[in-house]
Amino acid sequence: MSTTPNPSVSAATRLVWRGFVRGSAGAGVAVLARAAGALVLNKLVATLAPAGGLSLLAQFQNLMALLTTLPNDGVHVGLVKYLAPLTPGSRRYRLWLGAATALNAAALVLGLAVLAWQGQLSGFRLLLWVMGIGLVTLQAMLGAALLAARRLKSYVVLAVVLAVAGTGGAALALLGHWPMERVLMTYLLAQGLTAVPALALAAHAGLLRGWRLAARPSRPALKALSQFLLMAVSTLLFGKAVDYALRAHLLAAYGAAHTDLWQTVAKLSDNYTMVFGAVMSSVFYPQLAALSGQPGQARAYVRSVVALLAPALALGLGLIFACRGWLLPLLFAPRLAGAAALLGPQLLGDWAKFLSWVFIFQLMARAATWRYIAVQAASAVTFAGLLALLLPHYGLAGAVWAHALRYGLLLLGCGVAHVAGKNKRAT
Repeated sequence: MSTTPNPSVSAATRLVWRGFVRGSAGAGVAVLARAAGALVLNKLVATLAPAGGLSLLAQFQNLMALLTTLPNDGVHVGLVKYLAPLTPGSRRYRLWLGAATALNAAALVLGLAVLAWQGQLSGFRLLLWVMGIGLVTLQAMLGAALLAARRLKSYVVLAVVLAVAGTGGAALALLGHWPMERVLMTYLLAQGLTAVPALALAAHAGLLRGWRLAARPSRPALKALSQFLLMAVSTLLFGKAVDYALRAHLLAAYGAAHTDLWQTVAKLSDNYTMVFGAVMSSVFYPQLAALSGQPGQARAYVRSVVALLAPALALGLGLIFACRGWLLPLLFAPRLAGAAALLGPQLLGDWAKFLSWVFIFQLMARAATWRYIAVQAASAVTFAGLLALLLPHYGLAGAVWAHALRYGLLLLGCGVAHVAGKNKRAT
């Protein structure tokens, strides 16, 4: 058997250690700031808000996610891909930025119109949502531009400001004993105000040179970004909307106070998922996108990252499980210690989910729109079937076991598809 080293594997290994590991360390401050802000907010709500407050916070954040998924998981993902090789301020750069702005505006108008039509938002509350979500989206778009320009220090500063603003605003409202609805709106508007430092950082980096908000967007740029928008639609329909519907069902079936046990486990998961997702989006995805024209090296890079992450994630999630007895009361409240019984299946599902994301990022990097949508749809349908089967028999535990089985099956499918693609390429 030949002992000649595979150049694509060697290159992939170098990318993992020089790009992924070092880049992850560089993005660590931004990730830790966001995670710390989320943990503090959860703790304050769990201890200062009435019973059920944690579930209300999660449902509010889920509603925010429904409105920002299309920009954040669609337009901005494409924006990073297309802005990365361009010079800030150039004509093509401005065209991509203008197209992203137009698509974001259209997505937000559509989302808010649907909520208003359903009666969830009206009057002054609708105006506050328009202002808050619009500013949050502008901040996120400018953050994506900073990331594409590899202005990591400015991106970190913006992430820290966002974490402090949202958590600080909600904390002041909670300490003032405001009603929960006002606390949540304060949280939204405080995050929206971070658009001001985002504009300052982007302007200082030269990213806004020559850009005019009223400029007519480029049709080719709109078409290219729309592929990523379609992928985000699948995330919205088969991910965020499913989560929202599941939480609404649990609230109706078990009440807010009891649902808080499930929500505690889900919130803990959200915190480390946010850390993992931020690292993958800011470090792994840009590098994978750069390798989209070199499929062999891209596959080797993915395998190397999976080999690195699988044991590291197992160790980290296992440590969380071992510490569950004192960790949950510490991060949330002693009355929520019973959530420990639901943690095992959640952690198992999250391990499979994170590894499956590594494979799914390939579809995003290649802009394989319809394959991405098919995967998301199949995953959501499987989850819905598992929930229908398990919830009536196991209650809240059925929700976490459905989560574990869903992502276990998804990881298995991704692994089989990856091996099949490798074998096909080899023949």
